Amino acid sequence: MKLLRLIQTTMFHSIRVKLTFWYTVIVGATLFGFGVASYFFTQEKLFASLDYSLRNEVVWLKNFIGPQANKVKLKKHRTKKEPVLAEKKSGDKKAARETVVEKVEEDSTAFDQIWNQIYEHTLLSPKKQIIQIRDRNDEILYRSYSLGNEEIIFEDIPYNTTKLVTIYNAKGQPLRLAVTQSPIAKIYVAYPESEVFEVLSNLFSLFIIMVPASLLISVLGGWFLAKASLRPVDVITQTARDITALNLDQRIPSSGVNDELGRLVSTFNDMIGRLQHSFDQIQQFSIDASHELRTPLTIMRGEIEMALRTQQTADDYRPVLSSTLDEIMRMSSIIDNLLTLAKADVGHSTLHLEELSLTGMMKELFEDSAILAEPKNICVILQRTDDIVLLGDDVRLRQMMLNLISNAIKYTPEDGEVRLSLTHDEGFAVIQVSDTGIGIPEDQLMRIFDRFFRVDKGRSREMGGTGLGLSIAKWVAEAHGGEILVQSEIHKGSTFTVMLPILKRSDEPEPGDEERKIATIKEI
Repeated sequence: MKLLRLIQTTMFHSIRVKLTFWYTVIVGATLFGFGVASYFFTQEKLFASLDYSLRNEVVWLKNFIGPQANKVKLKKHRTKKEPVLAEKKSGDKKAARETVVEKVEEDSTAFDQIWNQIYEHTLLSPKKQIIQIRDRNDEILYRSYSLGNEEIIFEDIPYNTTKLVTIYNAKGQPLRLAVTQSPIAKIYVAYPESEVFEVLSNLFSLFIIMVPASLLISVLGGWFLAKASLRPVDVITQTARDITALNLDQRIPSSGVNDELGRLVSTFNDMIGRLQHSFDQIQQFSIDASHELRTPLTIMRGEIEMALRTQQTADDYRPVLSSTLDEIMRMSSIIDNLLTLAKADVGHSTLHLEELSLTGMMKELFEDSAILAEPKNICVILQRTDDIVLLGDDVRLRQMMLNLISNAIKYTPEDGEVRLSLTHDEGFAVIQVSDTGIGIPEDQLMRIFDRFFRVDKGRSREMGGTGLGLSIAKWVAEAHGGEILVQSEIHKGSTFTVMLPILKRSDEPEPGDEERKIATIKEI
């Protein structure tokens, strides 16, 4: 019993078995429905055809017998008058009697001709059809002997209309009967229903044979089709099983056909490509993060070891401690930035949104940037500041702008120029930070927002960069529903453009609902 359940559980976990099973069930149900419908449809049509044939036979007999019998009756009626007239004129009774006998014999011959013609007609009809004709006194005038010496008895006969009923003979066999009566005769035409049921029985036997054979063929065909259809799935499964983090460059072979399986293969390959890209990024990130953290640790270790080798005064240790503090602050900055980006990656970083004025923020950042640019004698210019209000996180937006401004100052030579602007453009706030710095090569513009990526790694470290500022700036812009763009030319400078959606007036909170102004949402 347990083995049977195990087999059933194992089998029905296979898509191939499920497809074959349901294919067989559908075919079986279709054949069964078709068989039942065909059986009853055929039965209805056979009986309808039988009734039509019997009705036509009754009508023909009625239409044939009526005129012929009337002719005979008229002749007989005249023959009865002739002997009376002859008797009055001649008084010869014997001559009159002979005339009557002669006319009656002529009438009998005429009736025999009617029955002979009906008999010849029945020879063209189905062999088992029964025809019975009675006169108005229920005397049998004619009867075919297709089923032996049977007599049809039925009392409720309509006048001048045909009635169709089912009766039973002396053996209990059902007969389909069509009856009518005219002023001359009662006409009965019957046919055994067993003939119809025999045809239906043969049809039923044919279904009994064909349905199991069709089901067997459907099982075999369904299994073959399911196996052939799912063969690419087995290939996909095996290939996907063989792909690991060590061979993400491997792809599932494509058939080149744009069907369901072709699209599935394409989707799998795209997914593997994205995984490969993510793994490459993680690997590069791990290498870069290790390098960034190892460098300050190496510097601190070397300086501390040098300081410990000799006995020195407190003043002599001060430069070492100052350098160590700088490296610790640098490491702390890297770790904080990494933590911010890591939270953003998993959707745990939050934005505290509130209605704020970008105009005031730009003016404050302009004053801060002038102080940052003073050591290099860089001129900071605030070109234009439109009056713009939007819904955003004040801290994150300031962080984004400071990263862009500090980068512009950092990579601009002495006596250079940095320009800031805030404009309105079709529902977006456009923030631009331009410099006259060293510029970025065109082939590296797409990578400058990658973490720890630097155009000139040596100079970047000397300038105190961590390689995460632009990554954070890009995340902040996208978290606010905007984007950040860059244009650059070697030795002429770069322009970073941030586009943020502006708060619509219809979205402004109602007076008195100040608690609704600040909302906390998760980065998606």
